[in-house]
Amino acid sequence: MENSKIQEILEKQVLTVAKAVEDKIDDEIQALDRLDLDDLEALRERRLQQMKKMAEKRNRWISLGHGEYSEIPVEKDFFSVVKASDRVVCHFYRENWPCKVMDKHLSILAKQHIETRFVKINAEKSPFLAEKLKIVVLPTLALIKNAKVDDYVVGFDELGGTDEFSTEELEDRLAKCQVIFHEGESSINTSKSSAQTRRSVRQSTRSDSSDSE
Repeated sequence: MENSKIQEILEKQVLTVAKAVEDKIDDEIQALDRLDLDDLEALRERRLQQMKKMAEKRNRWISLGHGEYSEIPVEKDFFSVVKASDRVVCHFYRENWPCKVMDKHLSILAKQHIETRFVKINAEKSPFLAEKLKIVVLPTLALIKNAKVDDYVVGFDELGGTDEFSTEELEDRLAKCQVIFHEGESSINTSKSSAQTRRSVRQSTRSDSSDSE
């Protein structure tokens, strides 16, 4: 008897939800039916304008070096790079194993997030910047928005404390600071596979250990 009452209640709840969904669909169909040719043309024009603006934005990003992971050759060039792009991830590195691990992840993310400029600079050859930005532990990522350092990722502590962190874990950390976007029109590849982003870039042999200056 008790089971039949429960079944009856569940059936009523399902019918209520189904009715609500049906009503919503009906409303959307009616709204579309009410659109005249002028409305449809306006929607089409608006969409075309959005696509045009996005294409222009992508072309500008590419012209600035977005979409690839590149090195800033000399210290003075750092300032022109961060001023040219709204979002920059700058890897302060030295020639050691932890920095090579970070390089591999950033190379992947640079291709996936064209909305952000990904660069690296040798900290040992940039003493002014290292002192000014208080770069001590390497690798350090300076997360820069609108020409100002907004946050840092220092070493691997926030990435599990090991060099076996995944590209996705680093991606999540950068997205948390909003220096990259996870999805949407600003991302060049919204359909990347989880197998690619979850993979570790740890090699079978290590040429160095963790580093701090």
